[in-house]
Amino acid sequence: MTRSTILRSLLAIAVAGAAGTALRAADAMRIVPLVDHETLIVSVELPDAYTDDVKEAVSSGLRTSFTYDVDLRMKATVWFDRTVASEVVTTSDQYDNLTMRHSLSRTIDGHVDETLVTEDAGIAKRWLTSLTRVPLCKTSRLDQSRDYYVRISARARPHGGSILGWANPITGAAKFTFVP
Repeated sequence: MTRSTILRSLLAIAVAGAAGTALRAADAMRIVPLVDHETLIVSVELPDAYTDDVKEAVSSGLRTSFTYDVDLRMKATVWFDRTVASEVVTTSDQYDNLTMRHSLSRTIDGHVDETLVTEDAGIAKRWLTSLTRVPLCKTSRLDQSRDYYVRISARARPHGGSILGWANPITGAAKFTFVP
């Protein structure tokens, strides 16, 4: 075997491994787009995202946040897919070791949407790893019988966690056809 053949084989193995990791990451995210009255809303669950590292960061009192980049895109046949709407949703947990309370907040595009204080760790876990009924756009902006998809990229950030500050993102998508 020549050196170039070995390098190509190693590259193929690395690409296949990366593709497998991406598929597993996409399977770990559940995305549900729904039409409620005249608004497209999105719900997301990341059941495996509350890892031991995240749990440790929360219990240590570090402010821990999950950032969700939510994009509604329209499938295009000839050109690039068009972005119809985008939202950046951040959920955060600031745990107080003395009072044993979680101070939870959710912001949408930098504006505080909701806050909650709880002693229940289960509620804090669900708060960080799921979004419920986030309004994405008015249905009047959508074309009838067109193919769309909601693409979400989620990442966790415990302050001081990594050199770059962001953990590995998880990305997923849900396709649908808009029929009014």
